[in-house]
Amino acid sequence: MSTAAAGTPQSRAGRAILGDRSVGEFLLDQRAFIALIILIIVFALLSDTFLSGSNLLTMTRHVAYNAILALGMLLVILTGGIDLSVGSIVGLSGIVAGVMLDGVGLSLLDLNAYPSVLVVVLVALLVGTGVGWVNGTLVTRLGVAPFIATLGSLYMARGLALLISNGSTFPKLQGDPALGNTGFWFIGTGRPLGVPTQIWLTVLVAVAVWFLIAKTPFGRWLYATGGNPRAAELSGVPVKKVTTTVYMISGACAAMAGLIIASELTSAAPQAGNAFELNAIAAVVIGGASLAGGRGSVKGTLIGAFVIGFLSDGLVLVGVSSFWQVFIKGAVIVLAVMLDQVQQRLQISRAAAAAAASVRREKEALELSSSSRSVTSSH
Repeated sequence: MSTAAAGTPQSRAGRAILGDRSVGEFLLDQRAFIALIILIIVFALLSDTFLSGSNLLTMTRHVAYNAILALGMLLVILTGGIDLSVGSIVGLSGIVAGVMLDGVGLSLLDLNAYPSVLVVVLVALLVGTGVGWVNGTLVTRLGVAPFIATLGSLYMARGLALLISNGSTFPKLQGDPALGNTGFWFIGTGRPLGVPTQIWLTVLVAVAVWFLIAKTPFGRWLYATGGNPRAAELSGVPVKKVTTTVYMISGACAAMAGLIIASELTSAAPQAGNAFELNAIAAVVIGGASLAGGRGSVKGTLIGAFVIGFLSDGLVLVGVSSFWQVFIKGAVIVLAVMLDQVQQRLQISRAAAAAAASVRREKEALELSSSSRSVTSSH
């Protein structure tokens, strides 16, 4: 009876979904998606406007820059590192764009240069990539712990933004048609095919990161570096190059997020992006990545970004105090890390049980073979 039941389509479908995992492990593995569904249901019940088309589009636009930050952070965390400087890079890249659109003074030639928007965007992205290169160099060449290296970069990048702007905000970044540097608004408020530009950029970055992880040798190097850097290096993986590259990509993603925010607000402030690194890390962890490295996915990170974004906007929509918002987001991060630890322990226990079962089967097979030889020799 049990054998027949095991062969039913329902049971085969269940095995396809669960594999060798228990129901508890399956639910833990899908915790980010479950959390997102719960958030949507709760806020939809508390607010009539939460699921309105305009509100969903607004929330998705807010999610966009955090998702881009989180995708860059994912690559760093896969190697077992951390990047605390991304929030400051957001502010620095916006200020660089603001300065250039406002006019770059060339004292030797006694004139102001007004670069095109394309040049502004490329220079801002290069600045973010450069900060990432500094982070990667500190970690790989000088042996500085990622936490300390990027914490220092956090302060240096923020200080540089304040020095360049003298602590001031650069308003009115629309550019001047007479100077040919208009179009910056398009990054934050454009709507190609009716969809906000920042959402298109998020999709583009997500596809690029997915392809990098899933379809290239670099992706395998990432997971190998995060799993065991020493073993990966002995296997021929260019660990230092991989580590430096992911910090550079993280810096470029942060710069892109800074450009989106500056364009959307049509102003650049040196304080922009404050504490954004925490939201990015939270999105990656909620999405199932391990802070120890070697585990994480683009899909999980995107879902984690939506969880953080919908939670923040939903709390504002239902009128929760800003103080409670900070507390609740902190509690969600702690809960995500706790669930990740539970999942790791379950996986270790299952692996240990499988290893013990394999040893037991080999021992039984050896005993059976020895018994068979004894019977043969006695005859």
